[in-house]
Amino acid sequence: MAHSNGATSPSNKRTMRTLFLPIVLPSTVTSGASPLRNKLLTHRRVKEQQKMLNQLINPVVPIQQEWLMAMLTLVPESLMEGQDRQLLAETLLGEVVMDFEKSMKRCVVRSVLIKPDVKGLEDEEEAPLPVSPLGLDFSRPWHNSFIQAKEQILSNLHIVHPILKSLLDIGYTAFSDLLILSIILSRSEGPIDCESLKTSVNSSCSNSEEKIMNTWYPKVINLFTQKKALDGVKLDKADSFYNSVATLMSNQLKELLRRTVEAFVKLFDPEDRSCLPIFKMELTLDDEKIEFYPSFQDLEEAILFIVTRIGQTLQNIQTVHSWLTGGTTTLDTELPNHVIAWATSALKKYMRDNLEGPKECFEKYVERYGWLIDGTACAQIERFEAEEHSFDEYTAFIDEFFTLSKEIMSLPPLATFPMIHLDCDDLKQGLADKAKSFAKILMERIVANHREENEKICREFEAIKERALKVPETTEEMMETIAYIKKAKTKGIQELFLRIKRINYFLDVYLFAPEDLELNATVILWPKKINEVFDEHDDLIEQSRVQRESELTQKNERLVVEIGRLVRCMSELEEYSQLDCMQQYVTDLRGLQKRIQEADETVTFINKEEILFKWKLSDFPLLDSVKVEIEPYQKLFGLILKWQRTEKRWMDGDFLDLNGESMEAEIDDFFREIYKMSKVFQQKQKKIKQEREKIAQRRKVVEEKIEEEKKANPILTMCSSVLEQIKDFKVENFEGGRC
Repeated sequence: MAHSNGATSPSNKRTMRTLFLPIVLPSTVTSGASPLRNKLLTHRRVKEQQKMLNQLINPVVPIQQEWLMAMLTLVPESLMEGQDRQLLAETLLGEVVMDFEKSMKRCVVRSVLIKPDVKGLEDEEEAPLPVSPLGLDFSRPWHNSFIQAKEQILSNLHIVHPILKSLLDIGYTAFSDLLILSIILSRSEGPIDCESLKTSVNSSCSNSEEKIMNTWYPKVINLFTQKKALDGVKLDKADSFYNSVATLMSNQLKELLRRTVEAFVKLFDPEDRSCLPIFKMELTLDDEKIEFYPSFQDLEEAILFIVTRIGQTLQNIQTVHSWLTGGTTTLDTELPNHVIAWATSALKKYMRDNLEGPKECFEKYVERYGWLIDGTACAQIERFEAEEHSFDEYTAFIDEFFTLSKEIMSLPPLATFPMIHLDCDDLKQGLADKAKSFAKILMERIVANHREENEKICREFEAIKERALKVPETTEEMMETIAYIKKAKTKGIQELFLRIKRINYFLDVYLFAPEDLELNATVILWPKKINEVFDEHDDLIEQSRVQRESELTQKNERLVVEIGRLVRCMSELEEYSQLDCMQQYVTDLRGLQKRIQEADETVTFINKEEILFKWKLSDFPLLDSVKVEIEPYQKLFGLILKWQRTEKRWMDGDFLDLNGESMEAEIDDFFREIYKMSKVFQQKQKKIKQEREKIAQRRKVVEEKIEEEKKANPILTMCSSVLEQIKDFKVENFEGGRC
């Protein structure tokens, strides 16, 4: 551009080339930016410049449709035939259109960037045109390269040989719809166990291999035994040709095996369980442990075995060249390691997912019933047996185990999951038997106790029977027996009946031995037998009661008679007045006293019997009077007899042994005692006199009674005589100076 001084500065010159400077980002942007950010900024700047360029350049005229159609006419018809050829042609035309547009745009740009022949631009420096990057050839010598490639293919790539196309067709026909395992793991076939699975897989693989070798392989061999099989194949390329054949066959067989493995793995896909195989598994109780049979590891090995077995199929197929020449070379049909690794990993993952349900079922059994087999139940039973417990507590504990056994057996025998049909019957039976075994341990304990209890019940019934049928010897024994049987009929028998009812518990839960059955029968029959015993007892007691009452009445009558005799004997004592018969008097008194004592005992017995019979107590006032009246006579006669013996001892004994002082004291004692007794009899006589006066006044026979009173009382006379004897003995022996 011209300045005011008429000079043109090079730095101020602007051309069309300078409008598009190289893409350089500002330093402020690139200094702290990462390489990735710089790349993004560069890309954005390129887009902006391309937008500016498109604004400067007019639109490119598109390629004519006639040109494209003319190009298609140059393509041989043989290349236009076949599947997807139309799509391939459209793709090819698209590339042609793209190349045309690029060429046109490049041409327009170059024409724009050339300095035009215009006045005023003579001094403008023309920068060089942009140079294409080195090493890139944008030319399209495709025809020559195509011819060269075609010649090379014809000489080296045997896949284009017609016989290999036939080989492909045979393989496609034989393998397109074929899998090594077809229906072995069909869900519709139902659950299958691991051993059967392995057997079926082996059989299926062998059958598939045999089928392939009897169908596909003979066709392949027949194909290469034709005369025109090697037409167009040079002799020096025969080995290469057969290698190509072997490679093609290997690829077909590998593809078959790969598709089989993929199809097998797909069966376990959790997103589509419609084809998921079903395997049989069991929960077992073995050696006090709950386990899976087969174990998860066994199941995993069985499933992975299928992958391994598929990989072992079709591994010994001879190559065509080996078959033709009698060699032993086989095709390489081994599955790639990455396929096996993928299948193994996927199957393990799918199995872990599908085994979560059985694991939860296992854990529920362990949580709810594991205590039966881990020693907890044994410890509980040992602790329970070491303690003291009643029969009801034992039966309650036993019923807990029986209830638990019923609960276990009521659980579903089969737990179904998407991949597993879990048979729990063996585990259920084992756990139920375990619970029953613990109940049996406790049952044996109470059966032993029950046996002892039955024997005890029999002994108690025998004791009741013996007591009930024993003839009572006394009324007291009879009453005790009546009270005993009455208590037995109410409380005792009822308790025994309750204890007998325990047998009902065992009838449903325990099988008794013959001897126990006999004992149980005896116990069960006792209630009926004891009622017969009670009836017999009532008759026996009634007879005994009548007999005892009769005996009591007779004893009472005999006692009355005896008391009358005692009264008469007492009246006779008043006539005892002979001092020489004092020894006999004392003896008579002792006999009389004994009779009085016996009568008193009889009264006690009668009153006791009357109390037992609940009669009114008999009263015997005469006997009481006799006991009171006999005491003075007994004392008096005893004193007189003692005085007589003492006097005799003093008078007939050794004189030197006498002691005056003690003798005088004893004499005084005798005198006082006998004097007291005389006073007693005087008072008694006075009392009798008063009673007789009253009687006499009532009967108006006072004169007769007065005459009787004038008679001297022999006892008083005897007392007076003894007192006189004592006085005389004292006067003669003490006052006379003898002692």
